[in-house]
Amino acid sequence: HVQLVESGGGSVQAGGSLRLSCAASGFTSNRYRMGWFRQAPGKEREGVAGIDSNGRTRYADSVKGRFTISQDNAKSTLYLQMNNLKTEDTARYYCVAALQIWGQGTQVTV
Repeated sequence: HVQLVESGGGSVQAGGSLRLSCAASGFTSNRYRMGWFRQAPGKEREGVAGIDSNGRTRYADSVKGRFTISQDNAKSTLYLQMNNLKTEDTARYYCVAALQIWGQGTQVTV
């Protein structure tokens, strides 16, 4: 069964940090481009960060220098380290594989 399960969301004060995790099962995640999207109430879903099969990363301008995407291939787990969080980072964060397989999301409130 192919699925992505996010965890690590929560409430944090501005300036704080959180680390999101996304556990992949049923497929080899490091063969695909993986990423994090987020959606705030009343707004469209937007891309936050991505990592390809070669480990190259990309970030939205709004999170550059604050967020770091990484992947533990042995654990088939994707991470998003979020530092210096701002109120505008409040959203539901989704993990995605190849823009086709989506997790259920985890809420981040700043």
